[in-house]
Amino acid sequence: MGFFPGAHGVPDATRLEDDGNSRNIDLPYSRVNHLKVTTHQQYLWEKLLLSADWGYQRNDREEWSLFHTHYGTQRPPEKDPDKELAFELNTYSTAVKARLLGSSTWEHIAGWEGQYQVNNISGYSFLLPRYKRLTTGVLWLTTYRPHNRFAVSGGIRYDYGQLRISPYKDVYLNAYLHEQGYTSQQIEDYQWRSYAVNRTFGDYSCSLGVVWNPTPTQLIKVNVGRSFRLPGANELAANGVHHGTFRHEQGDASLQSEQGWQMDVSYQLDYERVRLSVSPFASWFSNYLFLKPTGEWSILPHAGQIYRYTGAEAVFAGAEATVSVDVLRSLNYQFAGEYVYTYNVDEHIPLSFSPPASMRHTLTWKRKAYQLYAEFQTIAAQNRVARNEERTPGANLLHLGGMLNLSIGKANVELSLAVRNLFDVRYYNHLSFYRKIEVPEPGRNFQLFIKVPFNQLLK
Repeated sequence: MGFFPGAHGVPDATRLEDDGNSRNIDLPYSRVNHLKVTTHQQYLWEKLLLSADWGYQRNDREEWSLFHTHYGTQRPPEKDPDKELAFELNTYSTAVKARLLGSSTWEHIAGWEGQYQVNNISGYSFLLPRYKRLTTGVLWLTTYRPHNRFAVSGGIRYDYGQLRISPYKDVYLNAYLHEQGYTSQQIEDYQWRSYAVNRTFGDYSCSLGVVWNPTPTQLIKVNVGRSFRLPGANELAANGVHHGTFRHEQGDASLQSEQGWQMDVSYQLDYERVRLSVSPFASWFSNYLFLKPTGEWSILPHAGQIYRYTGAEAVFAGAEATVSVDVLRSLNYQFAGEYVYTYNVDEHIPLSFSPPASMRHTLTWKRKAYQLYAEFQTIAAQNRVARNEERTPGANLLHLGGMLNLSIGKANVELSLAVRNLFDVRYYNHLSFYRKIEVPEPGRNFQLFIKVPFNQLLK
């Protein structure tokens, strides 16, 4: 995946010039390779089902950019001089669960899960340190189902985690800050890009849920639960320019685990030509972990504002809703909308990176093997922003498309063509990494899809 040239390296207008090849990614670019191997086994003894999972994953992420330095004393590495950042994450996981079918109405599940991670780094730049992470948890889940129209389930889980992070001292940055005349305290704070961290966490989570079919056409779900999440290595120890997000991201080694309570309700109706789904939710976090734009200017060269991981008491609320109506035999109208409200209780302002409200109105005409649709999308302006976060204007977009099913031999081939953003509206995605550098979303674009189900050809 290629990056915008201005995303990496020392800013230079000449690096933005066209090289004459529209398909040449060249430097800078990102490369990701992921290997996953898992095995699942089951053993059944009358009313007891025992299952076990073992897995290994290796994730290699690299960012390549022509060697550059903001510090005169730094020289290119002898091997892979253009490898700016590299992370090699090895994950070993295992899980054992026992499912007890006590009767036709009761079901119990007990389990244990464990995971061990080792992250190694390389490259001439720095964002995230080496670390080792161990997590383990035990759980119990019980379901009571007296008949097919009603069920109650509840569970509890306890997790324990340990995170060991290696320190990282940037000797080149130390020399640069000395040359720039910064104070001894500033140099001490910045030269240690990562401090040694050895943290342990432990807490419980639980939930209680109900599923009820009051009539054959209605379904109601209610769930209440307490959540717990260990902070990640990036939230505790990141400290550098993350070129993929155009931010100087900084962790906080003193962060506590994330804790909160959630409640969500879902109602579904499927009656003749009308289908309705409404899902309101609300959450309260005593400690919600998020990335906060601080308004502090980083003294790292060309870094800009510092975005720091922090914790705060927070409230979330919102809803998703869809309505589908078969207006005529071949004509369907569908509405889909969503809204999320966020509030930072500690600072009495919205949380950063909150999504704006949005709506979609879609008319679809179907006739045998043909299908045509028109979609009108409304994205509201996002003016509820945190301090030092930009507002984003709203937009109205029109999309058109069609689909055709063809029988070719034994296979049913599906062809679809879509025109997105028909009127070429210039608009921004408030949550996009590119919003910060004023890069808009795609203008008018055409998408052609050809779907061939090979499983039918092999029969």
